[in-house]
Amino acid sequence: MARETRLLHAFVDLADTLVDDYDIVDVLHQLVESCVDLFDATAAGLLLSDQRGGLELLASSSEQSRLLELFQLQADEGPCLDCFRTGEPVSAPDIGAESTRWPRFSAQAVDQGFLAVHAVPLRLRGQTIGALNLFATRLGPMHPQDLRVARALADTATIGILQERAIHRGEVLTEQLQAALNNRITIEQAKGVLAHAGDLDMSEAFQLLRQYGRANSTRLSEIAHRVVTGTLAPGVVINHSPVRAD
Repeated sequence: MARETRLLHAFVDLADTLVDDYDIVDVLHQLVESCVDLFDATAAGLLLSDQRGGLELLASSSEQSRLLELFQLQADEGPCLDCFRTGEPVSAPDIGAESTRWPRFSAQAVDQGFLAVHAVPLRLRGQTIGALNLFATRLGPMHPQDLRVARALADTATIGILQERAIHRGEVLTEQLQAALNNRITIEQAKGVLAHAGDLDMSEAFQLLRQYGRANSTRLSEIAHRVVTGTLAPGVVINHSPVRAD
């Protein structure tokens, strides 16, 4: 298959993440494998931010690249880390010459047979969420055109990942909102039960629920649920802390 066709397929696969449900780990593994196939790279790896500022290995094209990426994280040095921290591409045409910048990583990389490395950020505007590492077993820089294409692939993947995170945050927010609405309905029902049982108005019933919950270090929604389901007798709540004074 011609390189142009393989490149087109790589972009189509990544573009699918914008419209279809997908497995993010599978997508990133496809990305690193496509990079090895498309560029003059022997192996590739991808580190992704865990949204707390740390990096985790999400994908690698080989066991060698997996171990080397993990070594970067353990040693806290290397091109992927610098790329993530600066948000800019990092290139080392001769890893062996980087003993000052990355003393432990450079030695480990050469020991694994890698002679050059190029890192590309997963970045959208000012937000960097990870870095893509391309390892080569020959010395030399990455062709400028290949670097542009690698960045375009990384950018496309970044858009898909950020969209997935936004959807997830939206789903969490929706679930929290729905839970709050459901709890509010339960609380209203519990107020009605207490009001009927104790000949109280709704405001007094609500205060009793709150006071009982606080006295027992239990959430208001949980107390309401127990009252509504009958696991907590209305009289227990009413007689625990009356709010009306004679």
